[in-house]
Amino acid sequence: MSVTFSHGVFFHSRNGTAPEPFDAINGGRLAGPEGSHPLHDVSPEELVRPGDGPIVAEIVLDGQSRVGEMIAGVVRLTAVEGIDTRKAVLRLVGLRLDEVRRSESHEDAEGHTTSTESWVEVDGTLFAENAFLEPAIPATMAAGQMFEARFAIPAPRLGPPTAHLGESIVAWALEVRWDVPMGDDHFVAAYVPVAQHPDLIRAGVGKQGGMSVLDVVAVGDAAIGVTTPLPAPAGSEVGVSVHWPSASGGSVGRVELQRRTNAPNGETGVIASVPVDPRSLQGGTEVRLEIPSGTAPSFDGAGLENAYVIRVLVDRRLRPDAAIERPVAIT
Repeated sequence: MSVTFSHGVFFHSRNGTAPEPFDAINGGRLAGPEGSHPLHDVSPEELVRPGDGPIVAEIVLDGQSRVGEMIAGVVRLTAVEGIDTRKAVLRLVGLRLDEVRRSESHEDAEGHTTSTESWVEVDGTLFAENAFLEPAIPATMAAGQMFEARFAIPAPRLGPPTAHLGESIVAWALEVRWDVPMGDDHFVAAYVPVAQHPDLIRAGVGKQGGMSVLDVVAVGDAAIGVTTPLPAPAGSEVGVSVHWPSASGGSVGRVELQRRTNAPNGETGVIASVPVDPRSLQGGTEVRLEIPSGTAPSFDGAGLENAYVIRVLVDRRLRPDAAIERPVAIT
């Protein structure tokens, strides 16, 4: 195990792991010292390992898939060597990958703690392993044999969609897996992006619906409205109207779009912010907030939640800031 010097302490290199078929970059890239975010520079696509075993595959999708719809395409298989397995099946597998804070104390021969090492490592689990009988995948193939079939399988009915939260990732893959007796299974796999379905949010399914798609939400004596269509797509602008008669006592105000998540290593983050004069809030004002491209959609599933709020703040000297907020949905 290598040792590096980081933040004034010795940091032993650590490894993060994800299960097959999402184990393509398992190892030191999925870990880092205390305060780091190893997943920030990892894309869901690069997690998927193309396969393990003497089969070469091509999995071609017909188009983009969305929650609650179908995933359709063609699977083509070629056996480089002969295989003889118990069974083979096409599966849709879902991964939840989280940054997790770890720590370890080191003691001397007398049992006294001499140092404590803290780090962040990535840990992944499969929360969905959905197997399908069609198309029927051959369990036995001779060397050089080819197989091709179309498939049409249901995408996750209620989600979650593919999402990169920064500190956690939800990813999906199509996998053909062969059950090898007394040995490691063969598999081939391909990354499948599954987009959030705006109709799911509009229908109020899960925690991401409800007030997050209303035009106007009352907050005490105030009202926060959204003047552009909801849910708002990532990469677009959202129009916000604020009427807050009691917004007073401060010289600086701002309207923010904030992210809220329960990811283990996640934090509340400001996605966009626009300054406003608090006096303009009293009679009503409008602003526009830009949602960055690649912003993760609103969702809850696989034990993860990702939500957004529009928050209006007034900075008041020598007193706590005044703030109101409402939920808002993003796809």
